[in-house]
Amino acid sequence: MSEAIVKTLLDKTAGFSIEETLFFLADEYKDKVVFSTSFGQEDQVITDLINKSNAAVTIFTLDTGRLFQETYDVFHRTQKKYKTAIKVYFPEAKAVEELLEKKGPNSFFESVENRKECCFIRKVVPLKKALAGNKIWITGLRAEQSENRSDLHLFEYDANFDIVKFNPLLRWTLEEVQKYIDDHNVPQNSLHKKGFVSIGCAPCTRAIVEGEDIRAGRWYWEQSHKECGLHGK
Repeated sequence: MSEAIVKTLLDKTAGFSIEETLFFLADEYKDKVVFSTSFGQEDQVITDLINKSNAAVTIFTLDTGRLFQETYDVFHRTQKKYKTAIKVYFPEAKAVEELLEKKGPNSFFESVENRKECCFIRKVVPLKKALAGNKIWITGLRAEQSENRSDLHLFEYDANFDIVKFNPLLRWTLEEVQKYIDDHNVPQNSLHKKGFVSIGCAPCTRAIVEGEDIRAGRWYWEQSHKECGLHGK
């Protein structure tokens, strides 16, 4: 059934612009289309496109409790510019309290397992809550972001969350994303001008240097697939 839905969506939106596809999805699945933003460059482009399309898409974000102040700053500027509500999902307080009491505030540095535990509590569980009952999940994933994402499709079924993903910027390059932001005066995180490409929680993100992989700044002390469980294992 999920494969049939994906094929139908591909067929019905063939030749559509991103704005037309957003409007179609919002009309086809009324009140069941959501967009998850972390206020990165790709997500800011999509927020701008949603605004331009007038699509009735619910925008939400996950506040892990450990974000950069610069992320909150662009969050605030985005709300002001687009005059739109952005739903916020927090981790369960008890789960965070128990994690810190048991393992301390920096357990994620000690092992990949500990880091994934922290990501699960602060990101995956709130995401499940945000996606529950919805049909379409719009993401800012791009194929060139990492090897794990190179084989993604425009529409695909995510079995982990039982939802169809729409990845509108899948084939965009980073240069195209930046050009759109510049051309359309889209608010962006000031950390992007300081070498931060992929921005997550403050303790787990650093700037990258020329020649490094885009995801090298995430969980930079690890030799892992650089995923947190939202879009891969």
